[in-house]
Amino acid sequence: MKKLVAVIAAAALFGGGTAARAEMVDRVAAVVNRDIIALSEVQQRVAPELSRINSPDPKKRAEQRALLMKTALDTLIGEKLMEGEIAQLGITATEAEVDELVADVRQQNNITEPAQFEQLLAGEGLTMAAYRDMLRKRILRDRLLRVKIGPKVKVTEEDLKAAYAQFARMESEDSEVHARHILVQVDPKATPEQVEAARKRAEAIAVEARRPGMDFSALARARSEGPSASDGGDLGWFKRGVMVPAFERVAFTLKEGEVSEPVRTNFGWHVLKVEEKRAVAATSYEEMRPKLEAKLYQEKTEKFLEQYVAELRQKASVEVKL
Repeated sequence: MKKLVAVIAAAALFGGGTAARAEMVDRVAAVVNRDIIALSEVQQRVAPELSRINSPDPKKRAEQRALLMKTALDTLIGEKLMEGEIAQLGITATEAEVDELVADVRQQNNITEPAQFEQLLAGEGLTMAAYRDMLRKRILRDRLLRVKIGPKVKVTEEDLKAAYAQFARMESEDSEVHARHILVQVDPKATPEQVEAARKRAEAIAVEARRPGMDFSALARARSEGPSASDGGDLGWFKRGVMVPAFERVAFTLKEGEVSEPVRTNFGWHVLKVEEKRAVAATSYEEMRPKLEAKLYQEKTEKFLEQYVAELRQKASVEVKL
């Protein structure tokens, strides 16, 4: 970052041609007070989401990319502003606390080997050092928010009962799905051409799966590249909130016996078939209460966070160059 600042300062002092100035603008996404947010920081933050854009329409892809870049930049600006507040208040985090958070993340994802964890991070374009830095910043921001926002966030019994009534209404109308899938894997570092080639393979499999009399489970055993291939791609029964959103949206839209178009996730392209659907009974209030409380607390925190960042931004000098 210091090197980048020095390059910009030198360019301003000695002048330079249009190309040099264009390169400078390319490299700087925003200036927050005296801190610079580099374009590479925005690109790194948004990389996982960008890799999931799969619209065949170039205009839509460009619009989605622009929106993701803007959202990521706004988030980074907010984080820079909060970093200033953290420094001013003298809030700190120890290496032991970061170690504990890393261990929690590994445990939640059933990852026992450090090398496996680093490999997964590399798939998202992150080093362990960069990930630890992100976690450290998260701890610091959480502590700042507890000081600045915590006293304002309150979840009442009335809030919880209203949220449960809405949940029960939705769940009574919802269903549970039994589905199978065929996966065409895509490497996290795949080029757009490789991603498109994999999509075409998945599309051909979807056409094959729709042929009259085709046994989807046999096709999955023969063609799927996922771990469930040996089980005929069987995913069992699942409710909403279990699968990744893109996968779930399609699974709950399909009718019984229908086969989907290819669906993109972090793992690659999936072709889904819904075998059966069944109604589900709403979970009791007592069982749902802790989850609803956590959800409402998170929602209220995010609302107050937006207000807090807007106030900080109003008082700061923010110049967006993206």
